[in-house]
Amino acid sequence: MGVGRRMKKQGPPTPLDESLVTRKRKQVDIPPTANGVGKKRRTAEGPPLMSGAILREQKATVNGKASKDKPLKAAKPNNINPKKAPSPPPVEEEISEEDENTDRIDDLDLIEDGLEGVGVSGLDALETDDEDIEDDEFDIADSDVVDSDIEQRTRMWSEDEDDSDAEEELNAANIEGLSRKLDMEQAIAETEAQAELEEAGMQTNISGDKPKVLVDDEDEDVAGGTSTLAPDLQLLRTRITDAIRVLGDFSNLAEEDRSRAEYTAQLLKDICAYYGYSPFLAEKLFNLFPPGEAFAFFEANETPRPMVIRTNTLKSHRRELAQALINRGVTLEPIGKWSKVGLQIFESPVPIGATPEYLAGHYILQAASSFLPVMALAPQEHERILDMAAAPGGKTTYIAALMKNTGCIFANDANKARAKGLIGNIHRLGVKNTIVCNYDALEFPHVIRGFDRVLLDAPCSGTGVIAKDASVKTNKTEKDFMRLPHLQKRLLLAAIDSVDHASKTGGYIVYSTCSVTVEENEQVVQYALNKRPNVKLVSTGLTFGREGYTSYMGKTFHPSLKETRRYYPHTYNVDGFFVSKFKKTGPTPANAVLAVNGKNSKQETTAVEEFVDKTPILTEEEEEAKADDFGGWDEEEDREYMERAKKAALRKKGRDPKADKAKAKSSDGTSNTEDGQAKKFKKTKKAC
Repeated sequence: MGVGRRMKKQGPPTPLDESLVTRKRKQVDIPPTANGVGKKRRTAEGPPLMSGAILREQKATVNGKASKDKPLKAAKPNNINPKKAPSPPPVEEEISEEDENTDRIDDLDLIEDGLEGVGVSGLDALETDDEDIEDDEFDIADSDVVDSDIEQRTRMWSEDEDDSDAEEELNAANIEGLSRKLDMEQAIAETEAQAELEEAGMQTNISGDKPKVLVDDEDEDVAGGTSTLAPDLQLLRTRITDAIRVLGDFSNLAEEDRSRAEYTAQLLKDICAYYGYSPFLAEKLFNLFPPGEAFAFFEANETPRPMVIRTNTLKSHRRELAQALINRGVTLEPIGKWSKVGLQIFESPVPIGATPEYLAGHYILQAASSFLPVMALAPQEHERILDMAAAPGGKTTYIAALMKNTGCIFANDANKARAKGLIGNIHRLGVKNTIVCNYDALEFPHVIRGFDRVLLDAPCSGTGVIAKDASVKTNKTEKDFMRLPHLQKRLLLAAIDSVDHASKTGGYIVYSTCSVTVEENEQVVQYALNKRPNVKLVSTGLTFGREGYTSYMGKTFHPSLKETRRYYPHTYNVDGFFVSKFKKTGPTPANAVLAVNGKNSKQETTAVEEFVDKTPILTEEEEEAKADDFGGWDEEEDREYMERAKKAALRKKGRDPKADKAKAKSSDGTSNTEDGQAKKFKKTKKAC
């Protein structure tokens, strides 16, 4: 047998990029040996083999021999790995251990000396030949030794491919360890994130951290306060939150030589720029709350209130209506425990204002806050009730439903166009006990009175419904807050005078507005208490809501204003509203308009008692005796007064009272007096 190719000395292999070698190894499946069991190789203990040692181990495997060499020194790390030379088919000759060691040492020397510093271009690294792949497959397939350690180290050829190779080789043996590793990494990441959040929170609460809020004149353009450019909203919001934080802890966070008024002025200026309010209205609303709550109020006005419908109990029940709407795909839930007829709508695939149930009058779209005045009024069956400003009819139809279509409701509205919508809702909801009228509400005490209860939802500025009408932010001026309270005071006095104080079941007046300003609420109520001493405030009967103000910016109101209720968007998620309830205890005194500036109840009582008619009632005999004492009647004087009255009546008819009726003749010579007319009638009768 001739000498095999393996005995010949091989030259240095051509350079090859390690990525190509790794890819080739991934594409090759190592078959088992002929005997089915590979020989375990005795590995030497020592430092990890580098690329040159791994190449040598592959060479030993290809030759079909398990190496029994001494530990090799680690090769110099090199980014360029050698390309394996194609190997011929193995021969069955045995190679002595000495020759094999000689070949191995020579190959390592070649790797260290010849390949170090050799570069591979990008095109050369990307080129792959099918012949090379076949040679590698041939070499690996013909080897009779399979070492698991070599396979594992071959898989870790480069650091960049460790994770991907491990993921590809995921099996039942290492899945537990990899899962534990991933859990540990995730726990570490969460711990670091939590630590960062805590550190940020601690930095925000540091007492020495004094945010810069006040802006100089030259910095105004940056914030967009007076510039024609669009304002930086993110900067404004950050400055607003910082200003609120400073005002909450002014002694520790404020800058030196800066007053609270300066911070408040800067905050109001930023609120006007960020939310679009006029300076006048922003200051008026800001003064109602502490700084933090004022910011929550302004923020709540930027989001609409939930859509709410009221069940018409004259035609349906809330459970039946809810089931019908759910069957149509509507997502809803009860509005709260305080109402038995309200439903809040979240999502609806169909328009809520166009369903068959809506057209049939089973419900009406109505804001949750407008339930409150009717609940405070608490109408009873068979009563006479006046709704002074009824359009568009939500409150009127709610009153009719509570009365079960009994009694009588006068639904009035001064706007004739709005009254048409009121009539439409009344017919659609099946209300039959309502009379629609179009009077000025101030005339009602002169038109009709004696009602058991009166509801006055007065026209107002609408500062509680800014989420519905954003124009309120800019179109309300100081003049509006003088004109509207004046009208509201007159309407409230007219409502009080229209109620029958002797009603067995009623005698109540409810005054409400969709405004949150004190000028339209507490001041109007205080005015009515001063003008009408025959009324007093009573509990509204509502289970929630804030108490009304008893003092505001130096003004002190009657302590009974605690019975009134205020509602805000940021606290109850309803429109801003105010509700108060009066009880009429007696007739309106004739001098009630003089009871102004009533500082205490004693002055009011004295003023009323001075105008009480205490004249005793006398019998006829006592009156005649009293008349005789004063000399009786003077007929001449009475005749003179009677003549004057007749002359005044003639002048009113356009006739001259000085004309001599006796001398007045008609064209036929007869007199125009009664005697002359009688004679003329007789002559005419004889002629016939």
